[in-house]
Amino acid sequence: MCRHVACVGPVEPLGRLLVEPPHALYRQSWAPRRQRHGTVNADGFGVGWYAEGDPAPARYRRAGPIWADLSFADLTRAVRSGALLAAVRDATLAGADAEAAAAPFAAGPWLFSHNGAVPGWPGSLTPLVRGLSAADVLSMEARNDSAFVWALVLARLRAGDTEGQALADTVQEVAAAAPGSRLNLLLTNGTTITATAWGDSLWYLAGSGRAVVASEPHDDDPRWQEVPDRTLLTASRTEVLLTPLKDPDTDAAPSPTPGSARPGGPPSPEETCP
Repeated sequence: MCRHVACVGPVEPLGRLLVEPPHALYRQSWAPRRQRHGTVNADGFGVGWYAEGDPAPARYRRAGPIWADLSFADLTRAVRSGALLAAVRDATLAGADAEAAAAPFAAGPWLFSHNGAVPGWPGSLTPLVRGLSAADVLSMEARNDSAFVWALVLARLRAGDTEGQALADTVQEVAAAAPGSRLNLLLTNGTTITATAWGDSLWYLAGSGRAVVASEPHDDDPRWQEVPDRTLLTASRTEVLLTPLKDPDTDAAPSPTPGSARPGGPPSPEETCP
């Protein structure tokens, strides 16, 4: 379910990434090439971006399919930014939250998206509610599993965790409560991108002061690198770091060993999970 993408780099029109490539997110809404769950992402879409000098991102979200929005092409042609996060949605369960359920979710400087699903939602995650305040729960934008996962991440960020720690701890907490969860999370603050590969595809393309992290490549550039499953990724405009994540379903897991990917080049042996 769902496809998403985030980018930090030179200022350019949003459509340069979201519409123009032959397999851009726009096309992935009806013809994804590497989607493992679901086939059509027509249950909403959204894009968030950062304007120069403003740390709080702007968003444009709709409940229907991206191809049915006649304003989207104009928006992405005219709006320019050096950082964005966008997603198209294939809902796990039908809901009444309309565009509020469409990523990206936002708070403060952050944009967030979840590609995946939580088995047994909402009952499976009921024990995790105790880790949230009443304000955390009441301020959720929607009533789906993605919005709840975002509430867990946001609570950790507000408590002072780094982006990487917040995503890693949330993934492991949710995976322990609901085994079999697919938790590809994507987060940006406008300067860096943090993501997890957990149960679905994740790729990155880095070089020339630009990093793109996406559910799947938007073209056939051979520099795209696939992120191993059970991995935390952190990217800036100049480097990409990969760190293995411990799986609560296994008795043992490799110790995290960050690696640095050379922009545009293949990963060295220490950059991939054993």
